[in-house]
Amino acid sequence: MSDKGLHILLAEDDPNFGIVLKDYLELHDYEVTLSTDGCQAITAFRKGTFDLCILDVMMPGKDGFTLAREIKKIQPEMPLIFLTAKAMREDMLEGFKIGADDYITKPFDSEVLLYKIKAIMHRTGGGPNAEKPEVTEYTIGQYRFQYKLRLLHHNGDIQKLSPKETELLHLLCEHLNDVLPRDQALLRIWHEDSYFTGRSMDVYIAKLRKYLRHDPSVEIINIHGQGYRLCAYNGVML
Repeated sequence: MSDKGLHILLAEDDPNFGIVLKDYLELHDYEVTLSTDGCQAITAFRKGTFDLCILDVMMPGKDGFTLAREIKKIQPEMPLIFLTAKAMREDMLEGFKIGADDYITKPFDSEVLLYKIKAIMHRTGGGPNAEKPEVTEYTIGQYRFQYKLRLLHHNGDIQKLSPKETELLHLLCEHLNDVLPRDQALLRIWHEDSYFTGRSMDVYIAKLRKYLRHDPSVEIINIHGQGYRLCAYNGVML
């Protein structure tokens, strides 16, 4: 896969440096969204679809480490590069603990950054926007879930799902027999982790349990303090 055309979120509080770096990356056929602080960047991330994030460590409002943790909650597989003006060992260790793919100290050679981006995208398979086989149909015990059509089949009966029911069941299927973190589901579907969105998700979980009640081998378990687990002992992905 070519790396060109990938969408990069660039969070950099120095407007001059940010614009120069954005222009340089766009000159090499990357699509770049520039945010000048961490709060602006997380808003952009929630609204957009990105393949890679380049984050300055020192930013007003929300620093790069805090921003990276929030990004990883929403999309744990998102590749990250940190930019910093300080070559401090403690900062580098903190960045890698969060899940950074690389750490670059300013000033740096822009061409080196390009090669680092290429290496990361090739190592991670091209990022979340890379072409991957898309699973559109799941078997959940006796049920058949058609994700794109928003349909749940059981013994000839068909349940049409709402958009949020569909997305929540899809996430549960992606974590089949494993824990779906509560905050990850809230941020992916409701774009906010709050008391009210949490209560709303509980309502949708109750609806899904009702739809799946006809097969005793299927259940959605509440994992206290963590999230939900969709258990389907003979469930497979098609």
